[in-house]
Amino acid sequence: MTNHKLIAPIAGSLAALTLVAYAGAASANSGATPPSGDPNRGLPQGSEAVRLHPADFTTKIDNPYWPMSPGSKWVYRETDTKGTKEKAVVTVTHKTKTIANGVTARVIRDVVSEKGRPVEITNDWYAQDKQGNIWYLGEAVRNYKHGKLVDRAGSFEAGVKGAQAGVAMPANPVPGLSYRQEYFQGVAEDKAAVITVGQEQVEVPFGYFNKNVLMTRDLVPTEPRVQELKFYAPGVGPLLSMHTDGTGGRAALISYTKGSP
Repeated sequence: MTNHKLIAPIAGSLAALTLVAYAGAASANSGATPPSGDPNRGLPQGSEAVRLHPADFTTKIDNPYWPMSPGSKWVYRETDTKGTKEKAVVTVTHKTKTIANGVTARVIRDVVSEKGRPVEITNDWYAQDKQGNIWYLGEAVRNYKHGKLVDRAGSFEAGVKGAQAGVAMPANPVPGLSYRQEYFQGVAEDKAAVITVGQEQVEVPFGYFNKNVLMTRDLVPTEPRVQELKFYAPGVGPLLSMHTDGTGGRAALISYTKGSP
């Protein structure tokens, strides 16, 4: 999944201050009470099986918090406290793939490199339902070491060997909304929750954003200590991700090119 493990530092003193605020907001809102009704209704949770009807999905992904028009490209700088410096290039291709569960998905190519050598090359598969939720349907992963392919660990496909689709971006994100992002037992069990909408400010090399920024928190049940905060801007998509565990990996958006509808 296009959930970068590392992300570069935010530029500027304002960003340094707001990072502290972000962490505090995540903690303060972790027990937020959703608005009236159940915002989680209809979104997958845990390991529950879901039956997706192919006719309800499209490869035209126009959710404002992560628009995926063919040709769109995001470039990220990724670092951590160990001195890792990587580059990630995420490109929406014109290719589609029919997943084992029957849904036709858009192929998104994610290339992570260090000093010009590949670290990971992944094809991620996404589709959008009629309500505007972006579903994540699996990934084909190739992991490299010293520029040579070593394995394909992390690969899975919804509908194969019990793997289930999840939601990458909900249609109507509100604080307290939670959802499964992916499920393949022991391999991919990520989940996420919306923390705030419209309360954050983010400055990355690509620019400064202070309107309707969405912040989510990602957790990995198979790795209880892992926690990642992510920030999205309408019309652009992922701006910044920041691990609050381990080596404190960060990935910041350097450039964004919008594709054609």
